Amino acid sequence: MEPKIVIDAAFDSGNIEVSTVKGAEARLTIRKDKDSDFFQWFHFRVSGAGGRMLTLKITGLNKSAYPGGWPGYRACVSEDRADWLRADTDWDAQEGEGTLTMRHQPAGDIAWFAYFAPYSMERHHDVVSRAALAPHVRHRVLGQSVDGQPIDCLITGTGEKQVWLYARQHPGESMAEWWMEGALDMLADAADPVAQALREKATLHVVPNCNPDGSLRGHLRTNAKGVNLNREWNDPCVLNSPEVLAIRNAMDASGVDFAMDVHGDEAIPQVFMAGFEGIPGVTKTQTGGYDRFLALLLAETPDFQTKMGYPTAAPGKGNLTMSTNQVAHRFGCVAMTLEMPFKDHDDAPDQRAAWSPQRSKALGRACLASIDKWLGGADPRA
Repeated sequence: MEPKIVIDAAFDSGNIEVSTVKGAEARLTIRKDKDSDFFQWFHFRVSGAGGRMLTLKITGLNKSAYPGGWPGYRACVSEDRADWLRADTDWDAQEGEGTLTMRHQPAGDIAWFAYFAPYSMERHHDVVSRAALAPHVRHRVLGQSVDGQPIDCLITGTGEKQVWLYARQHPGESMAEWWMEGALDMLADAADPVAQALREKATLHVVPNCNPDGSLRGHLRTNAKGVNLNREWNDPCVLNSPEVLAIRNAMDASGVDFAMDVHGDEAIPQVFMAGFEGIPGVTKTQTGGYDRFLALLLAETPDFQTKMGYPTAAPGKGNLTMSTNQVAHRFGCVAMTLEMPFKDHDDAPDQRAAWSPQRSKALGRACLASIDKWLGGADPRA
């Protein structure tokens, strides 16, 4: 009899449940976020592969958080947990109430599969510690999560303008912390001329992971209480959303001139931005500043575009429970939500890796360069 593969997910950000295993084939389901109906993130290990072709079917996905994310999507796979590529992947909405079928033949006994290249809490602490060693970088704990993990913030720069960069409110959007790694490595580099100029213009507050509990638990969208943090910004509370309360309190203390909330989008295969146009009392200065930043980022990197994205909220209809809207309204500043794809980037596809950690990190550096130019008053449209 052909030996069965073994599937595990009891590790940092792991998420999968095994229905059946037969030889090198398995049927699987994704565990919902705790106390929530959200599910889409998966991360698991297959061992005992023995170089065989693996056929892995995740079923029941028509009821996942974003079923529109599955058509055209290819799962991430790694055999060394360093190089994440894309597996042969098919989507069938009719099979098994929505089935994603992944096929991969590893060279050896072990392969790892994930919705996107995982970003572990151990790596988070490595990057935070490395950045904090730079003499011009300060570290601060803004507060604790529901499970008692620290909300890390790295502060650098001496300029008057207050810039806030924060990521991973939705823990399954791991590309957001890869973006942060690229940005933090640049900011911590004393020899980088762009980072040096940026530090002279602004004081930067960087929160690389707003939701460490959801990240560790393998959640898609919520914290340890099953709460979507990006719907808590109007009235965060210490019991259900202490993470948002800690960050917003720190923002109140410093003020905010520019803010970027970094995310990933399941369905749209492009990098794009969402703004704050629908907030009450929005000013032409705010919208003009936002439009100027988009133009600068367009000129900075071909990985950004403005043709595809979310619909713009009608005047006065902006949702103030969302961070970008709340921050823009609360501080009268320019704020935005950056979205990166789980799928490939259709404007510049990569058959081998699709949208990747490497491209996420490069985008982080491009965004910092654009912020520096924005603070300096540059306008490529002139």
